[in-house]
Amino acid sequence: MWELVKAGGWLMLPIIVCSIVALVIIIERGKVLRMGLLAPSGLREQLISQLRTKGDINKNTLLAIKGESPLGDILATGLLYRQYGLDSMTMHMQNRASVQIHTLEKNINMLGTIGAIAPLLGLLGTVLGIIISFLAVTDGSMQDPAMLAGGVSQALITTAGGMFVAIPALMAYRYFQRRIVDINAKFESEAGLLIQEMYDYGLMKDSPQKEPSQASEPVAHSQHQE
Repeated sequence: MWELVKAGGWLMLPIIVCSIVALVIIIERGKVLRMGLLAPSGLREQLISQLRTKGDINKNTLLAIKGESPLGDILATGLLYRQYGLDSMTMHMQNRASVQIHTLEKNINMLGTIGAIAPLLGLLGTVLGIIISFLAVTDGSMQDPAMLAGGVSQALITTAGGMFVAIPALMAYRYFQRRIVDINAKFESEAGLLIQEMYDYGLMKDSPQKEPSQASEPVAHSQHQE
């Protein structure tokens, strides 16, 4: 293996660095982007059950749920702001979902970048190898056979090395992209079902902003009577 790296020339160094970075990102994102870890099953049902039995959920309990998982963060945030009405609740859940998705996309673009530049590095090695091969042949005669062989081997090895790094990097990049889309859809589905079930069971709280307008009607009516 080391002989192949040496034969590929100095361009094999950035290709190896790209392969190491890609491998680290794939392992790290593979551990993080697990549906069971990000969106625990039964969480929404648990929150609705507590609301139906107790009428409310303690703020400290909701703060603890926020720190346990991204889905918990989204749903607990909505419940913390439900007293301000549906619009406020929905807006805060959307904001937290955007933050969580942005966090989950960490380093994903780096995989796509590696998948794009690794073949270019291999192509650059190919061009340099061909140049070395042509330099070995001048005036129709071969001056240095070893130089010719070294140029050809560099061209082939760097090309293979670049493709070897780019293919799994691009596959992982596309997979993680799709995984994040599925996770985002799960977040949206769970948040929508939470709001729907709260309406179905009469668990929504009216916005405090409605109270002054309701209270002002009798006052206006009494003034009219006078």
